[in-house]
Amino acid sequence: MSRSLTLLRAFVLASAILLAAAALVLAGLLTRALRQQAQDDARVSLTEYTNGVLHPQIVRNGHIVVGHGATRVVKDSLEARPDILSIKVWRPDGVLAWTNLAPKRIGHRFPLSHHLGEVIETGEAESELEHLDAEENAVESRLGFDHVLEVYAPVTSRGHVVGAFEIYANPARLEASIGQRKRTIWLATVAVFAVLWALLVLLVRGASKMLRRQTEQLRKRSKDLMEAYRRLEESSLEAIESLNATVEAKDPYTAGHSLRVQRIAVAIGEELNLPKERLDPLRLGALFHDIGKLGVPDAVLTKPARLTEEEFELIKRHSEVGAHIVGKFGPLRATVPIIRYHHERWDGRGYPDGLAGEGILLEAAVVGLADAWDAMTTDRPYHRGLSLEEAFAEVRKGRGTQFAPAVVDAFFSAHWRRPVEFTAVPDEEEDAPPLVAEAS
Repeated sequence: MSRSLTLLRAFVLASAILLAAAALVLAGLLTRALRQQAQDDARVSLTEYTNGVLHPQIVRNGHIVVGHGATRVVKDSLEARPDILSIKVWRPDGVLAWTNLAPKRIGHRFPLSHHLGEVIETGEAESELEHLDAEENAVESRLGFDHVLEVYAPVTSRGHVVGAFEIYANPARLEASIGQRKRTIWLATVAVFAVLWALLVLLVRGASKMLRRQTEQLRKRSKDLMEAYRRLEESSLEAIESLNATVEAKDPYTAGHSLRVQRIAVAIGEELNLPKERLDPLRLGALFHDIGKLGVPDAVLTKPARLTEEEFELIKRHSEVGAHIVGKFGPLRATVPIIRYHHERWDGRGYPDGLAGEGILLEAAVVGLADAWDAMTTDRPYHRGLSLEEAFAEVRKGRGTQFAPAVVDAFFSAHWRRPVEFTAVPDEEEDAPPLVAEAS
């Protein structure tokens, strides 16, 4: 929960920063566009007004010819447009043809400014907010303005540019309009992005709450499923154990055999330093190594005499049947090769697949020796158990033929360390029936 809240706070902060940055960029772009648009509108208005008033007075036969009436007309016109401070009329060669301020400058040649040159060359009007520091602006600079809006417009006749207007206008109205619109843009942008941010936060918070609820539900369902799976595993394992007990109940002479094989196999496995992930399947594989005898007829399984060749073939199938049974149960699948191959021999003469040497799973070889040791040292209907010395001799004899050499070495080492694990517990044999004579 705390992690989710931390992530939500981080998202809220990050989204606020990103949206604020986006708002600043957008507002800046809009302000720049607005400023340019306002300046363009002022340029068009001043150009149209000046052209309409002065053009008829100063253009004759395709040339700029300024008469005395121009000054009177401009004076009257300026009263109607108090924002116009001054007007100059330029010829293409840089000669000042007319101005309403300091007419002594008329007829003088001045270097054409960059803007005037472009207007005369292209015939396109231009405008800019400019400081009055150029030589030809010496008179206008005394009007009391730090800067003015200057508009440069072409004077045309019969489709040709014959000169240019230079209009000086008070920038106050333009700048006031720009300032007002700028405030409107900033307020609108901030408001829109604030609403977007609030909606985004609400949306993410709602999604976060829903996600937390779903996560809690999934966690609870997962816990319930794990508990159900654990119970299923327990009940399934109990069922397998019951089947295993059924096998031993069918043959009272082997009562406790599976538990003894398990103890011996685990002792050998620990001596071999098998890790836990291999010891656990070994423990279960040893316990259920004979579960396949469920498929062997009782008459064969409990026969108190040596088996015929046909009967022995039936017995040999128990490792395959056992592997098939436990293979249906997920938690025991790791024991399948242990159960299937525990009767394989090092020399390749075992069953069911005739594996040999390192081709036999180590855990299966361990169970094979543990199974053989218990069979040798416990009484059966057709023979008495061997003494320890006799059984040791049989194991040594089988080293490298029936049994894996490494497993035999680990067996003796484990027996020396923990001999009690390799002997039958008396309680396990109390109820065993009396031995009968071995049949031929």
